[in-house]
Amino acid sequence: MGLQIPKLNEQSGLQVSEAVFGQDYNETLVHQLVTRYLAGARQGTKAQKTRSDVSGGGIKPWRQKGTGRARSGTSRSPIWRTGGVTFAARPRNYDQKLNKKMFRVGIRSILSELLRQDRLIISAEVLATTPKTKALKAQLNAIDSKRTLIVVNEVDANLALASRNIPYVEVVEAANLNPVLLVAADKVIVTPSALQQLEERLA
Repeated sequence: MGLQIPKLNEQSGLQVSEAVFGQDYNETLVHQLVTRYLAGARQGTKAQKTRSDVSGGGIKPWRQKGTGRARSGTSRSPIWRTGGVTFAARPRNYDQKLNKKMFRVGIRSILSELLRQDRLIISAEVLATTPKTKALKAQLNAIDSKRTLIVVNEVDANLALASRNIPYVEVVEAANLNPVLLVAADKVIVTPSALQQLEERLA
């Protein structure tokens, strides 16, 4: 038993696997998937110096008693202007563990929900034969979408040049498809070859 994905500007659709595009929507898993992807994109390179990292301060600034000033053991104390930071930031890794099976189930869940909401469309017309933005924009005008994601098997030069100046249009290869792009898109256009690749990867 299969499902039908509508084709752009056509009445009939394309038969697809229910195992991939008939998945129940798992909101908890999708949230975990998106959070993990966004966390992995963080650099985590922020760093500050503690009092032990700041150079200098090896000698006591003044004697302990008799000066009328507060006692001080080092000029690199956090309360000094030239001192270190009390709770200094350190480089860290924000990656979160998520196994491959959970990733596949999460992507299938998103694609299935897109299909149920009529936000998933099959079309080979988006494969531009010319680098002209005007030609691709004319094809996308038939879709009522503020943010469009185009999934192809391989991005060629014509499609890259034609789409780069259209606001809120993203082009991605099926091998690099990620949950953030899928969730953010109002409509997702997939080419037949990219759809076949997705079915093979997610089955």
